[in-house]
Amino acid sequence: MFSRIFVAAVVSGIVAGIAFTGLQAFKVMPLIWQAETFEATSGSAISSHSHGAPAKSAHSHGGEGHNNWAPADGMERVAFTLLANVLIGIGFALLLCAAFALYGQVDWRKGLIWGLLGCAIFQLAPAFGLPPELPGMRSAPVNDRQLWWVAAVGATAGGLASIFLIKQSIWKVVGIALIALPHMIGAPHPHFDGPGVLPAELAASFVSASLITNLLFWLLLGSVSAFAFNRRENASEPV
Repeated sequence: MFSRIFVAAVVSGIVAGIAFTGLQAFKVMPLIWQAETFEATSGSAISSHSHGAPAKSAHSHGGEGHNNWAPADGMERVAFTLLANVLIGIGFALLLCAAFALYGQVDWRKGLIWGLLGCAIFQLAPAFGLPPELPGMRSAPVNDRQLWWVAAVGATAGGLASIFLIKQSIWKVVGIALIALPHMIGAPHPHFDGPGVLPAELAASFVSASLITNLLFWLLLGSVSAFAFNRRENASEPV
């Protein structure tokens, strides 16, 4: 069974990761590069006014004062994004295939539903409090955001499980309350101290593009995972 889950997860993670990277290259990455241009321009202007000399770009590669390595813009950056997306896809596909093994027989249509639930848990619910952010956007401390994100994901997963997997009506009420709880507490946000660097239209475009591409990624991952999982159903597998 483990081999069946693992092989299905690897295949579906590769397929979904490649498709996700293509979608990002078409719509999401250009917005990130545009935001980095605004960020670098703003940083140079602030440095020249404050210190009397232009600042080096925060995203340049090489030169004095830069100890953190980053992939070069262009194909190298896309390649590393592809690698990250494939690994993330395999990880999420392992969760989906493990759920398929517990749930029972699934087909690609039910896989779409599981993918939609995965998107709701890991993307849509957290985005209500912490929408996707571009470089240069003001944000709360990273530890606070990560803690709230984990809480939102856990509460949404537990709430959906209570709604769909437990028959008693009271648990459906508990599930709804659990999903709402992190949002009632509120996500961490920075204190407002004037207008940001990025145009509002650019930030809004990035949020919509990110959510749409992630939705397509999860739908593809769910359907392909279910298909690949069933393809190995009759194979002889060690337990």
